[in-house]
Amino acid sequence: MAVSANRLELLQIADAVAREKAIDKEIVISAMANAIEKAAKSRYGQETNIHVNVDTKTGDINLKRLLEVVEVVEDHTTQISIELARDKEPTIELGDFLSDPLPPMDFGRIAAQSAKQVIVQQVRDAERDRQFAEYQDRVGEIINGTVKRVEYGNVIVDLGKGEAIIRRDETIPRENFRYGDRVRAYLYDVRREQRGPQIFLSRTHPQFMSKLFTMEVPEIYDGVIELKSVARDPGSRAKIAVISNDSAIDPVGACVGMRGSRVQAVVGELQGEKIDIIPWSPEPASFIVNALQPAEVAKVVLDEDAERIEVVVPDDQLSLAIGRRGQNVRLASQLTGWDIDIMTEEDESTRRQSEFETSAKVFTDALNVDEMVAQLLASEGFSSLEEVAYVDMLEIASIEGFDDDTAVELQARAKEFIEKQETALDDERKKLGVADELREIDGLTVPMLVTLGKDDIKTMEDFAGCAADDLIGWSERKDGETTRFPGTLEEYKISRVDADAMVMQARVKAGWVTEEELAAANAEPEPEVEEATEEETKKPGRIF
Repeated sequence: MAVSANRLELLQIADAVAREKAIDKEIVISAMANAIEKAAKSRYGQETNIHVNVDTKTGDINLKRLLEVVEVVEDHTTQISIELARDKEPTIELGDFLSDPLPPMDFGRIAAQSAKQVIVQQVRDAERDRQFAEYQDRVGEIINGTVKRVEYGNVIVDLGKGEAIIRRDETIPRENFRYGDRVRAYLYDVRREQRGPQIFLSRTHPQFMSKLFTMEVPEIYDGVIELKSVARDPGSRAKIAVISNDSAIDPVGACVGMRGSRVQAVVGELQGEKIDIIPWSPEPASFIVNALQPAEVAKVVLDEDAERIEVVVPDDQLSLAIGRRGQNVRLASQLTGWDIDIMTEEDESTRRQSEFETSAKVFTDALNVDEMVAQLLASEGFSSLEEVAYVDMLEIASIEGFDDDTAVELQARAKEFIEKQETALDDERKKLGVADELREIDGLTVPMLVTLGKDDIKTMEDFAGCAADDLIGWSERKDGETTRFPGTLEEYKISRVDADAMVMQARVKAGWVTEEELAAANAEPEPEVEEATEEETKKPGRIF
């Protein structure tokens, strides 16, 4: 059968559109069939059930009207009786559709315009779906493109098969782009929006630096060296933590490269951003000391529950440890995930002296002892009456100048003072209306109950509705700055583990969860953390 020119042209157009838009040819032909169907309905009636088939080999267009076979006809445009249907097709059954061929039709101007709109819209939708699927699979990769235009600081990038945007806050400071410039950026998000898929790129994202190092350092690509974390102050300074899975390979040296060739390639792409390469360590103290380079650290004190660390540095190292505008300590905090407090040796000495004097005064007043005895207790590390009252008596008796009788007397006085204090506090608890049942929660003391009552937490249900953050406080990091939000029981220095345990006790007692559900939740295995060797944790970092 010969193919007419217009039918052949139809297939050629479909093929050309499919190649140009990089979509499946079947989608274009399906859009054409839908357009012809819409045009046919404008002629035969919108309620008519019309099916259009376009032969993908010959280009033949077949129009058919589908009539549902029913017992009683209610709509002659869409239904046909079983008797009439069997006259045309004897084997047809109720509920089937009878295909009634329609003659070829000529499109009028309005029908042709309507058909064109249908084709354009469906082809555009298919193109958008293709773009979204293609770039959604590439999230987390570095994308190359050409600058198409710059609008109010936002850079529009031509990717060849689509457009992406680098927003002003995702560009490196003092970085200027002009039309036609080649640009590399990190693809961090693709969103499906009404105007089409929106592709978002970034040159300030920490993972952009990670991917650049992966491209420049074959050992990272092969998995021999692992990039543990990255912290950036875009355009100024960055810190990366690396670890080697092969003890024979120095992770810092591998990232530096021969005469700094590898790291300098990354620095050049990032407009001269200085990069500190730090050896990662599973020990928080060692890792944080490394992260604060080039400053020297004299001593660290960790609070693992609050993920805070006090770092003591020599007086002449303070400005170096903090960095200009706090940059060094801020990046170290981002890199390690710990809140870092920096103080000089003089500041630490002053603070410890203040704590010593405070503890000594408490012992003098509460135990009714002279100043020398109080200072002896404080100098031995006792900081609270509870420690004196409930510590092993031998620890007190072993202090120089003390004996067993002295230890017994001091513990008796401490317990008596604590009991009087708790009685007064318990009366205050009752006045606040804090329920007696809260005393059944392990770990909650009477002073804590008074504090809870002042914060309007008075019943088991009130306490069960709390989260650990509500009790111990939490920190939020935004734009490199950490903001601390205090918790109700923050002054009591409760660990997160203990706070979670107390809240879960309350939820069990309140009937929110069962002991079995709690045990099942606690039985879930924790992910394993790969540890570095001792040799690796001692390797110094490098700064560029």
